[in-house]
Amino acid sequence: MSEHRVVVIGGGLAGLAATMKLTELGVKVDLLSLTPVKRSHSVCAQGGINSCNDATRQLGDDEWKHLDDTVYGGDFLNHQPPVKEMAYWAPKVIDLMDRLGVPFNRTGEGFIDRRRFGGTLYKRTAFAGATTGQQLLYALDEQVRRAENEGMVKKYEFWDFLAPIKDDDGRCRGAVAQDMVSMEIKAFPADAVVVATGGCGLVYGRSTMSVFCTGSAASRCFQAGAKYANGEFIQVHPTAIPGSDKLRLMSESARGEGGRVWVPRKPQDPREPKQIPENERYYFLEERYPEYGNLVPRDIATREIFDICVNDGLSVDPDKMCVYLDLTHIERSELDRKLGGILEIYEKFQGVDPRDEPMRIFPAVHYSMGGLWADYVKSDNGGLEPGAPQNHMTNIPGLYAIGECDYHYHGANRLGANSLLSCIFTGLFTGPSILNYANSQSSGSNDVPAAVIDAAIQAQTKRHQDLLNGNPGSDENPYLIHQELGDLMTRVATVVRRNDQLADAIEKIQELHERAMRVNLSDTGSWTNQNVIFAKALQDMFPLAKTILKGALQRDECRGAHFKPDFQKPSLTSEDPVERRQQAEAWCDEFEKNNQKYLKSTVASWNANTKMPDIVYEDVDTSLIPPRPRLYGLVGAEEIEKVWNERAKAAVAQ
Repeated sequence: MSEHRVVVIGGGLAGLAATMKLTELGVKVDLLSLTPVKRSHSVCAQGGINSCNDATRQLGDDEWKHLDDTVYGGDFLNHQPPVKEMAYWAPKVIDLMDRLGVPFNRTGEGFIDRRRFGGTLYKRTAFAGATTGQQLLYALDEQVRRAENEGMVKKYEFWDFLAPIKDDDGRCRGAVAQDMVSMEIKAFPADAVVVATGGCGLVYGRSTMSVFCTGSAASRCFQAGAKYANGEFIQVHPTAIPGSDKLRLMSESARGEGGRVWVPRKPQDPREPKQIPENERYYFLEERYPEYGNLVPRDIATREIFDICVNDGLSVDPDKMCVYLDLTHIERSELDRKLGGILEIYEKFQGVDPRDEPMRIFPAVHYSMGGLWADYVKSDNGGLEPGAPQNHMTNIPGLYAIGECDYHYHGANRLGANSLLSCIFTGLFTGPSILNYANSQSSGSNDVPAAVIDAAIQAQTKRHQDLLNGNPGSDENPYLIHQELGDLMTRVATVVRRNDQLADAIEKIQELHERAMRVNLSDTGSWTNQNVIFAKALQDMFPLAKTILKGALQRDECRGAHFKPDFQKPSLTSEDPVERRQQAEAWCDEFEKNNQKYLKSTVASWNANTKMPDIVYEDVDTSLIPPRPRLYGLVGAEEIEKVWNERAKAAVAQ
């Protein structure tokens, strides 16, 4: 068998897991990362990683319920075979990471400790204090360093991925990237390329994502012909610290350990929070969602906090929107042991000790449920077929997408602590698929035609030089354009979306895109030129921004993180049993009608002529768990659920 080489783009959890697995299979890897690997954005993940476990099994939990919680939380927009495979792999992933040395918190008996996260009633989430992502990343980094020492991995840190290399048959044969120090543009021939580059938070200007999470790598694949799916589904995390430079996450683990969200019942109550009596506090999540309390799914919590501040006028601060996230009732030693990482962040940036005074938080853009479209092969048991070359392959043969930048696992809303799981799982699971794909090809990384490589390098060199030399009379500043883009996207495409605003934003974004293509750079140097790197990333944000806006405009419903008040399904209003039953029947009729139209993945292709995405829709595989109404906190939910269950039983009986 000839020697195989794979290029992995991205040094976070997904990229490192894929690299580790590929090298175990005897595949050599070129690992490219924008940053030092140990500074990848996965290091910022705080709360934990999900799997059912021995403790939850004793309470009736199992992998199937993990699957059910994930697809229910995702409003059934998740393809179910990949989610099933992930849920059933989850305990093995935790065991592996434990053996690799991740310092998970332990119970007094020595078992891995667990906490509850949103959208579930079980303590499934394993954690390492409040720095779980960092500990997982470091453990995988150790394994990749070992493979690097053995000559199986070549690591290229501070390299910017510019484009996939495609041959005349449309097959991906490698990648073009740029050294961010020397500015050298280089080709990396490969049997396959794995894109593991995370989300696109910087499209919104400020988010909880790191400042290099621009989405540019996914966008460059998109513009090269890869499809992009469910772009409009952007998760806004309920709890973050507002900041002028970026938004800093306060993990869901704070609520998982007993943190309570509240506001004073009196608008802008001037008293210190500890001076406000319990009966004058409004614990709105607990009152409105008694079953889940402060751990409702993230889209629900986000909208409630937004509603409390914007519509009810109950923000705790008269000058900016925020609510209290209160941990002060929890023992200090327990807070330090389980949440020390995030408490230090809050104290550092706010100058207040959250052990003594409630934190002030507000929702922030956090995660991309959508991403590059990727294929899979369904197995006979309803999961994924191990080793099938199509698993996680985009529509470009040889180009794979894993981690946050693929679209499979989270549907319309991600459950907390499923992201770390999906990243590591996809990295591990796709290794054999990539190897089998490479084995099936008649030519490999050593046989890429020189003309194909030269053309790819020349195209990127021309773009680079055009940016350095072009538009000398222009006064367009890429940083100011980025600020305008972020303001626009944050205003119209986050918590609440309205069609008139979305349509207007699409017109405005066309103008911004045109301006971005005419930027004039203040730095035209040939060494460590961050100006030109940012300008490229800015230009490549627009295809994704347009996909988000157009997908949101065309989806006239409320589903997960995508919320349009004009299409919100009402609560039941009648107290009369007969009329209430009729309302529930009508509600279910409307739900079924809506699913027939919108229970579909948005699949976008980039149109280079119109500079806009072309959108089609793809059926979602719901073959394992039939879709049902998502009824968190809805008035009349019991009656609706009763009607729906009766219909489901009747359908099975037929």
